[in-house]
Amino acid sequence: MGTTGKRLFQYAMLYKRSILLALAFLLLAVSVELIGPVIAKRMIDQNILGIEKTWYEVSSASGKKAEYKGKYYKRGDHISADDILGAPVRVLQADGGFYWYEGETVIEGQRKVADGTMTITPENGNPATYEVTKLSKDELYQFYKPEIPILLQLAAIYVGLLVLAALFTYGQRMLLQTSANRIVQRLREDVFAHSQRLPVQYFDNLPAGKIVSRISNDTETIRELFVAVLANFFSGAIYMAAIMGALFLMSPKLALIALPVIPILIAWIIIYRKFAERYNRIIRTKLSDINAMINESINGMPIIQAFRRQKQTMEEFDDHNKEFYAYQNKMLSLNSITSHNLVNVLRNIVFISVVWLFWGDKLGSAITVGLLYAFVDYMSRMFQPIVGIVNQLSNLETARISAERVFELMDEPGVDVAEGKMERYKGEVSFKDVTFAYKGDDYVLKNISFDAKQGQTVALVGHTGSGKSSILNLLFRFYDIEKGTITIDGTSIMDTPKQMLRQHMGIVLQDPFLFTGTIASNVSLDNPEISREKVEKALKDVGAYEMFQSLPNGIDEPVIEKGSTLSAGQRQLISFARALAYDPAILILDEATASIDTETEAIIQAALDVLKKGRTTFVIAHRLSTIRQADQILVLDHGEIVERGNHDELMEQKGKYYGMYQLQQGGAAVSPALSV
Repeated sequence: MGTTGKRLFQYAMLYKRSILLALAFLLLAVSVELIGPVIAKRMIDQNILGIEKTWYEVSSASGKKAEYKGKYYKRGDHISADDILGAPVRVLQADGGFYWYEGETVIEGQRKVADGTMTITPENGNPATYEVTKLSKDELYQFYKPEIPILLQLAAIYVGLLVLAALFTYGQRMLLQTSANRIVQRLREDVFAHSQRLPVQYFDNLPAGKIVSRISNDTETIRELFVAVLANFFSGAIYMAAIMGALFLMSPKLALIALPVIPILIAWIIIYRKFAERYNRIIRTKLSDINAMINESINGMPIIQAFRRQKQTMEEFDDHNKEFYAYQNKMLSLNSITSHNLVNVLRNIVFISVVWLFWGDKLGSAITVGLLYAFVDYMSRMFQPIVGIVNQLSNLETARISAERVFELMDEPGVDVAEGKMERYKGEVSFKDVTFAYKGDDYVLKNISFDAKQGQTVALVGHTGSGKSSILNLLFRFYDIEKGTITIDGTSIMDTPKQMLRQHMGIVLQDPFLFTGTIASNVSLDNPEISREKVEKALKDVGAYEMFQSLPNGIDEPVIEKGSTLSAGQRQLISFARALAYDPAILILDEATASIDTETEAIIQAALDVLKKGRTTFVIAHRLSTIRQADQILVLDHGEIVERGNHDELMEQKGKYYGMYQLQQGGAAVSPALSV
């Protein structure tokens, strides 16, 4: 068992009681079912074919007797020596009829009847003749009549066992499937919970669709492992072990004929897995790629349609789909080659071998018709779970690969959620010689140093890629610094758990993210500490309460699809109210007014003034006119602070900031080097 198998086993052990009970039910169901062929063997050999056993004349007072020509006869295995009145007789079957023979011993061989004489020809030896009389249907019935009550009794027991086996099977499947659902529910919760603990950079490198595929599709495939695959493997193993045991008890010779089936099946599974593992790994990867592209296409549909990229997008999707289709076909071919048809061929070979050996009497006279029937019945029952196992091999490999992908996600180093609360800090932030690179030595920040006092507003300006957002990513500890130190109120942020550090930080993004729910729930984020009154006050303080009250449901208006039914300004005001309701000591405004129209900007600017009061605020500025009142403006260029000061000081220097401000005020197009 590999690492993946051990971890799946550990999850299964969380619900071991119900699983063990299911396996106990399965064992009982198999045991009850396997009694059936034994009963059938008894009915055939003793009650049906037993008519050919020796009969003796008895008195009319004897029980279980048959009447023939005014005399009464009883089978030798139902009689005591004291009851015998006459010589032994036999009822022999030949040419589709039954014949009366007054005698006990006849040789074994092929029987033929002509003119009242039965000729028996053995395989090796001379034929023998016997004088016989054909029995009519009524006469024959008299010899079967004593066995009818026991036949009915055994048939009733047989049916009762089938019903009992059905009940045990129902209980086993219900318990196993319920356990499987619980296991996957727990696994899915653990995967999703771990995804919340992963650092932001993990999501930078893996498309959302692939993560969705692992949490939803791959865990569902694992559910099939517990529901279908393991059920078939467990039941198959128990069936085969029980049947082989029953065969050895009945006839070791027949059991030895069936024994090679098991190593053949094991070899079969090993060969299949060798090829299926590679195909399934590629199939699951391609499925993730398809999910990722679908997710990306849906989110970017306005851009795709606006720039008429439908054809190119479809071609790219078609390429992924064709690769997926190609490997699905390879997997289909492998399944076809090793399908249950091969099992049927193997079963038929076993049956033909046994019939040939029985027909030629190579197994000895100890092999009766009833025993042969029981063997055929047992083998049919054994091949059914073998077919089930073979049919589940593809699902086994798919589930194993899916489990590997899920556990790969869960093995990504995450951050444990810190319990408790942190006392609200003042918000004095200090960067000292901070250097940072997302990859290798490609530094996006170089020796960044500045101080932000409590209540100050610090604006970050610069061209695209200058490092503005990187500074805030480090402050939030979305990424950890490599060189230098960042402190809040004199304490290094590396000494504080990430979740506790962010308790008193708030962020407003250029494109605010709204969750499915209501306007009110998007302000509170369903935090029980934020009351309805606090939500309403936050909306009033940012000047949005009256605006939303005009909606049909007020602040309980549903929000769907990230707020697609709301304007950009309304979405931004909700994010402002959210930040205000959480009352952060440090506030990050990441180009919060970049996508707002001029008319809404006045409302937004008033909301910003309310939002910034009493807290340290960092602003990534798009419009320089919005940061004129900032206490400190940092001008970045290629990861370095090239200018710092307030608006008036920077205008007097007539450097980069001055050039950018003049371009914006003059309405000229901003060059790429100076764009913000």
